[in-house]
Amino acid sequence: MAAFAASRSAWAQERKPVDYRIQLDTVREGFDGTTCWVHPRAGTIPGSPPMVVLAMQKLLLSGSDIFYALNEMRTDDMGTTWTGPIEHESLGRRDEGDGIVAVPCDFTPKWHAATKTLLGTGHVARYRGNHLEKNRPRWTAYSSYDPDARTWEPWKRLNMPDKPEFYNAGAGSTQRVDLSNGDILLPFYFKAKGESLSSAAVMRCRFDGETLRYVEHGNKMTVAEERGMGEPSLASFQGRYYLTIRNDLRGYVTSGEDGLHFDPPKPWTFDDGEELGSYNTQQHWITHPEALFLVYTRRDPAHDHVFRHRAPLRIARVDPQRLCVIRASERELVPERGARLGNFAITKVSEAETWVTVAEWMQPVRCERYGSNNAVYVARIIWMD
Repeated sequence: MAAFAASRSAWAQERKPVDYRIQLDTVREGFDGTTCWVHPRAGTIPGSPPMVVLAMQKLLLSGSDIFYALNEMRTDDMGTTWTGPIEHESLGRRDEGDGIVAVPCDFTPKWHAATKTLLGTGHVARYRGNHLEKNRPRWTAYSSYDPDARTWEPWKRLNMPDKPEFYNAGAGSTQRVDLSNGDILLPFYFKAKGESLSSAAVMRCRFDGETLRYVEHGNKMTVAEERGMGEPSLASFQGRYYLTIRNDLRGYVTSGEDGLHFDPPKPWTFDDGEELGSYNTQQHWITHPEALFLVYTRRDPAHDHVFRHRAPLRIARVDPQRLCVIRASERELVPERGARLGNFAITKVSEAETWVTVAEWMQPVRCERYGSNNAVYVARIIWMD
């Protein structure tokens, strides 16, 4: 116990204060009662000012995870004005025959500096009659953006090794790290046909501006709880790699030295040892040169009416040595209005700003009675130092 307290005290003393303010912008809003916008995830193309391209898609409310083509919204003036939504057929549904259609979803754009390309990665959902196909194969989908034509290339499938464990494998709703040599560390989750538990890992890929290729993957991680592990997100901070992983019962965290191999994951906790309470949804990272932050939702009796407590969206600083959230640093990032906010993404827009993009997911029915109307938000983290 003394060693634990000493370690905590030492890190607290050497921790540099990092201040920021939050500016919440509404990109669009309006609810038609039949569909809603989901998965708003932005990528930044460097420039003066930078160009921010936000991808999102419509969800059919009468089903579960029934998605349509990805659309684009775009700002060339740091969010003062936005164009769109503009639907891209190149990121739309495809007829696979035998009554099956496929569509990319859980799609996250990110600038790939080595090829000067905005590269989006996600995974593919497959439907039969607007119902998810049972025991379906799944794979990673990707596409690159043409800023001059303002369009996305037709989505492609990332080819994986021909192994049974990759029957259902994809990088949906994950956060990647690009290395200085251009290699991509892409978290993904996977399972064999008929298995109930998913595993998480990070794969190293190469991208030449047109084709994304698998090179290798690191150690496999899972837990024997509910559906296992999914939707892992990766960050690089001060020479070490950090991975946060979704599980139905609780979020998990781990770290490693090379971005491929990680220590056994442990449940997320606050710095006082109490479990964080983030469950059955995503967590993602924000990095600052002097600090590591986590964005998440968690259990809170004040928000019991929200599906899986997926709102409000919160941000807090992480102790990178103890892998815990500093309770006193927690702040509300996006308020709760009855709808869930668990599907979101993060993009570094400039050295001065990081944006968190999220939409009010209008399920279950009547969540709008608390004030939600499918608002698409940009929560701007504006660094004060």
